[in-house]
Amino acid sequence: VIQKRDSLQILYAGNPLAEYVFRDTTILRPYFANLKTLSGLQVTRNYPPVPGKDATDHDTMHPGLWLAFGDVNGSDFWRNGGTIKHLRFKTQPEVKEGRLTFSTESELLSPDNDLICTVVNRFVMRGEGTEWSLIWDATFESSQSDFNFGDQEEMGFGARVATPLTEKNGGVILSSVGKRTARATWGQSAEWCDYSGQLGNTPVGITLMASPDNFRKSWWHNRNYGVFVANPFGRAAMKQGKKSTVSVAEGKSFRVVFGASIHESKNNVLEQNYQRFVDELRRE
Repeated sequence: VIQKRDSLQILYAGNPLAEYVFRDTTILRPYFANLKTLSGLQVTRNYPPVPGKDATDHDTMHPGLWLAFGDVNGSDFWRNGGTIKHLRFKTQPEVKEGRLTFSTESELLSPDNDLICTVVNRFVMRGEGTEWSLIWDATFESSQSDFNFGDQEEMGFGARVATPLTEKNGGVILSSVGKRTARATWGQSAEWCDYSGQLGNTPVGITLMASPDNFRKSWWHNRNYGVFVANPFGRAAMKQGKKSTVSVAEGKSFRVVFGASIHESKNNVLEQNYQRFVDELRRE
């Protein structure tokens, strides 16, 4: 790991694997960009997108892999209306027994720069065969006042796949309950969804996974142009019932955990990768 003023450059066998950006004047929240497989094949859209090669829509909303919320106390952290301001590393990046771990502390600030709450993000990255995984474990709390998560499509853990992997370009979306396509999986609950395709002769993809210990199962906001999102908040937005507000009382904490698997494999190992994610959570 090479630590810079605003980011961590994460390498595998000396080659770029991903970039964790914790300060950015355009995207006002932390994110991972330019994620690659262990062999170096890029599975997220180029950031920034390359005109003529990539679709350039939502460039400041879909940087690669992220956790963001369209409504916390009315502030929109998905569309960079509010700021998730990095304060410090609670634990420095460390590689031990094949796992990279680090944690950060940030403030969620409204457009008027008012403090809504803080978040501690804990990250675990590890490799297994031709797959590597990431756990994003987030705990929110406020010592000043209550705060609320609202109900929108744009809430939760998302990724934007590389242009050749999009459903528009022949890629496939598959959910843990066996549904395929963006249309069939949109608004449906699932433990995981995988977005995959071919880069040359190599099958590659990203699986997003929701912890079974989260407060609620995730519904999925999946699109054929390459974005997919695990969203446990948007019950009405995802056409699954009455409008949802998730309230966190002053002094209490609220935790959500998600995972991502970046793989060079066919669909028959996706459930195995999910089980490995669950086992890793139990280890924590």
